[in-house]
Amino acid sequence: MPNRPRARDVGIIVGTLPTGTNNAITDVPGVKVGHATIVRGDKVRTGVTAILPHGGNLFREKVTGAVFIGNAFGKLAGSTQVNELGEIETPILLTSTLNTFRVADHLIDYMLQLDGNRDVRSINPLVG
Repeated sequence: MPNRPRARDVGIIVGTLPTGTNNAITDVPGVKVGHATIVRGDKVRTGVTAILPHGGNLFREKVTGAVFIGNAFGKLAGSTQVNELGEIETPILLTSTLNTFRVADHLIDYMLQLDGNRDVRSINPLVG
């Protein structure tokens, strides 16, 4: 299959800001992205992608955010509060539909273990 040009390569510009060096989310200072995949035999193929807006405690240093729903077919946790308050207080995790709530549970456990969060009574995990 020949390489298809990217939109920007053929003059289609999205947004008003220039792209970063790599035209990637990680061009934004402080943003980190990680991914893990599990493959077991012929039947198990799953994974999770984590987007960290900064390296600090997101619950204590929330970031401005919103959620856009592309097709509304998969499961999504945490979007209502993000759209209501305009803040993200956890890493953003992306996974398969059947793992959304498991991943959200583990994200809450992770956030509660961070320094300064032991007495927190409510955390809004953002998982899709």
